[in-house]
Amino acid sequence: MSQTSSHASVDHRLHGDEAAALSGGRHENPFGVLGRHATEGGSIVRAFRPGATRAEVIDAKGAVLGTLEEGGTEGLFSGFVAGDMPVHRFRFTHGEVTWEEEDPYRFGTILSDLDAYLMAEGTHYKLYEKLGAHPRTLDGVEGVAFAVWAPDARRVSVVGNFNAWDGRRHVMRKRIEAGVFELFVPSLARGEVYKFEIVGPHGEILPLKADPVGFRQELAPSTASIVDGLVQHEWQDDAFRAKSADWQDASKPVSVYEVHLGSWKRGDGDSFLDYDALAKELVDYVREMCFTHVEFMPVSEHPFYGSWGYQPIGLFAPTARYGTPEGFARLVDALHGADIGVLLDWVPGHFPTDVHGLGRFDGTSLYEHADPRRGFHKDWNTLIYDYGRTEVKNYLVANGLYWLDRFHVDGLRVDAVASMLYLDYSRSHGEWEPNIHGGRENLEAMAFLKETNEQVGSLFPNATTHAEESTSFPNVSRPTYAGGLGFHFKWNMGWMHDTLHFMQEDPINRKYHLHHMTFGMVYAYSENFLLPLSHDEVVYGKGSILGKMPGDRWQKFANLRCYYGFMWTHPGKKLLFMGGEFGQAAEWNHDQSLDWHLLDQPEHKGVQRLVRDLNTLYRGVPALYENDCDPHGFEWVDTSNVDQSVLAYLRKDKHGGAALVVCNFTPNVHHGYRIGVPHGGFWEEALNTDAEIYAGSNVGNMGGVEAEAIHANGRPYSVSVTLPPLATVVFVPRRAASAGITHEPTETTVAPRESAVAEGAV
Repeated sequence: MSQTSSHASVDHRLHGDEAAALSGGRHENPFGVLGRHATEGGSIVRAFRPGATRAEVIDAKGAVLGTLEEGGTEGLFSGFVAGDMPVHRFRFTHGEVTWEEEDPYRFGTILSDLDAYLMAEGTHYKLYEKLGAHPRTLDGVEGVAFAVWAPDARRVSVVGNFNAWDGRRHVMRKRIEAGVFELFVPSLARGEVYKFEIVGPHGEILPLKADPVGFRQELAPSTASIVDGLVQHEWQDDAFRAKSADWQDASKPVSVYEVHLGSWKRGDGDSFLDYDALAKELVDYVREMCFTHVEFMPVSEHPFYGSWGYQPIGLFAPTARYGTPEGFARLVDALHGADIGVLLDWVPGHFPTDVHGLGRFDGTSLYEHADPRRGFHKDWNTLIYDYGRTEVKNYLVANGLYWLDRFHVDGLRVDAVASMLYLDYSRSHGEWEPNIHGGRENLEAMAFLKETNEQVGSLFPNATTHAEESTSFPNVSRPTYAGGLGFHFKWNMGWMHDTLHFMQEDPINRKYHLHHMTFGMVYAYSENFLLPLSHDEVVYGKGSILGKMPGDRWQKFANLRCYYGFMWTHPGKKLLFMGGEFGQAAEWNHDQSLDWHLLDQPEHKGVQRLVRDLNTLYRGVPALYENDCDPHGFEWVDTSNVDQSVLAYLRKDKHGGAALVVCNFTPNVHHGYRIGVPHGGFWEEALNTDAEIYAGSNVGNMGGVEAEAIHANGRPYSVSVTLPPLATVVFVPRRAASAGITHEPTETTVAPRESAVAEGAV
């Protein structure tokens, strides 16, 4: 057996500054002095274990290889082991207590040379497989591999309960070529809490930092990361994912239900529903309501619940408020099992200044732009990412891909894109700096968005990306090879503002504002648009969508139903925020459940039935969705009846099928109203928002009307219809053979056991 020796020719002790640096937590190269170091005739072995009074080197079976000497500073042990030395461990003693530990400084590197190269290049799109905390086995020893990017730090340590939060104990190796600190900590397992203790470039100890690539975090207000590794789930959604590529095709129906998980519904004692409870209740509800997708407001961990997730710290961690990452995976899988797609609200535009977050992470402006003119949001008091920094762009792109890869989400809705695109966003003269061409566009942010969309398209060709972009920035939803940003869809904020403005007008004044309902068609095909009635329209004193409607109680509900009918038949994909589907009366409050008790009232129940039936009609009639983003799919029939505030238009599919939509935005009933149609035959009344089952007055057309060979609106045929008050009516041809069209429209009876059609004029 080899034994330690004080052999005169081998000086194993650390002296002076190096010993003091270890003791003071200032040593920048622990692997250079701790662990085993081969030398002539044997090995020098050193350990730093504050609290121990004796240290022995042992082999894997516990046999003593030698005793280490104390020296240099408290907790520092060293010695010389002669001859060949097997894999070693340490046995420490304090008083009567003895314990054994693996030596963290005997393990090799965590990052491969290729990992380091790709990180430095900014093309490591599976960054999350290396950075963060990963339970793994090295050299037959179970533990956790930690890695974190902090290029300007002098020292980084991983700290937690396992080392009494002592930053001297587990100082990490710096991979200079990538600016990454790494360390394998033996004997740790899932569930350990941890943070990083960082010494900045000027020797200052920074506030403890959560892991930027942590996969799980403590429940707020606690802020530590939790060792969890990449999510573990047996996915059951292969069949769903095989067909989900259809959603990249703008000719497919997309109807999105936007959800805030903490306030959709609450449990006993006003508690949050966890991911597993939502996997039952929410999935059943969305399926019943016939939406194609849900969109979750940000689920990345965020310290302030009132930010709704839009100020995230923990981009890789599903929030602990509703359970574990595995629970979130089960929720996504359950939605897929119900043929419902999942969109995730993603926030790469800014991050909060909380001290445990990304701000001045290694003592420098690392993630944020150093110039406050480009690195600080005055509106939100948040920091803006430095999109021009290679590693930051890589971090964000990899994060977006992570949710698609590991949680199987079907798309990303990118928040606040306009704030990213413009250097002068919400800034006065002198508060921003032009780009290299003298313009106001943020060229680096544009490059980041393009790269994200390109990588999504390349690596996850079934996924879609959606831009919340509130300006007229061109080609947002056009391919990058054609000069666009590469998104699949863009939120049509102009349509939303214009139409809500019109609907808030008293019907007697609407004749002066009808252009707000028609103007959207001027630019409807400049992008692939999605029509949003999102959470932003029901917060900050704006009231609910129902509350925006004018008139008495009956008229409010009639206006809302009419508006929804217009929205679901207008070109563009659809998005509705939760509560809007049953006419939530109060403004959204994130601290409580939606007012589900309102469904006991027939008016609210009627709105809910209408939204379900609109989704069914939209998904069942190709004319209402196939050409959502193609000008061949829309044709105005009548926009001239301003005095009566009536609009009529045709929606057309790719095979000659059509649907006629007529909107009456006044409370007056119009009998014998003649409207031109493209061909003869019977036009069924497929949906009438004034139907009795929606709590309407049941004015209608007895199921449909026969087209006559009477010219109207420049068309050879026309129908004479009854227009209900404050209502949208949809007609589809039963047969179109007389016009030489052989397409048979899809059945449009949508309400189980009830008709969505008014029984007759009253």
